[in-house]
Amino acid sequence: MAKLLIFDWDGTLCDSLSRIALCIRCAAEEIGLPPPPEHEAREIVGLGLVDALERLFPGIHMDQILAMRDSYSRHFVQHDTDPSPFFEGVQETLEALKDEGYLLTVATGKSRRGLNRVFEARKLNNFFHGSRCADETAGKPNPLMIHELLDDFGVSAKDALMIGDTEFDMEMAVNAGTPRIAVSYGAHSADRLKKYQPLACIDDFLEIKNIIKTIY
Repeated sequence: MAKLLIFDWDGTLCDSLSRIALCIRCAAEEIGLPPPPEHEAREIVGLGLVDALERLFPGIHMDQILAMRDSYSRHFVQHDTDPSPFFEGVQETLEALKDEGYLLTVATGKSRRGLNRVFEARKLNNFFHGSRCADETAGKPNPLMIHELLDDFGVSAKDALMIGDTEFDMEMAVNAGTPRIAVSYGAHSADRLKKYQPLACIDDFLEIKNIIKTIY
């Protein structure tokens, strides 16, 4: 029985990929790097900052990474004054799962400051039972985020479930020995996600509740 549900944020719960890609492109242009095409910027959402920028800009130097971080953060705050919306069905599904006694957590490539800011804007400060961010532990696909959440709640890997939209989420779950559900509407295609043998690959977040009941 899955007791601990671990959700990716961007592209899984939150419809924010286009905004993130825009801010990456703006930040690159600002510091003199060639802005990547939108589809390439969306591809790396979910990774920690250094890994993401090294994939987008091979050979990038640390001073450029730090400049990109500051520029990206500034652009994102400017564009995200009205927070990106949840995907349809997310809010009510999360509330229903919480009411049924599931432990709800987040494992994200966002910074702690960024996740706290969106929690505050959405009045979710006390909603999730726990969370991990890429700047306070190892980034995806390293399984440390999951291991730390498992330890926090005294839950075994088989009693947890990772839900995400990227190969990074799926690979992290595989590395942690955790069952997983993929969502097909985010950054990576269903064909890519299915290589990691998720329990299900869903097209609509509203399916999650029934999928969990069917599986467990």
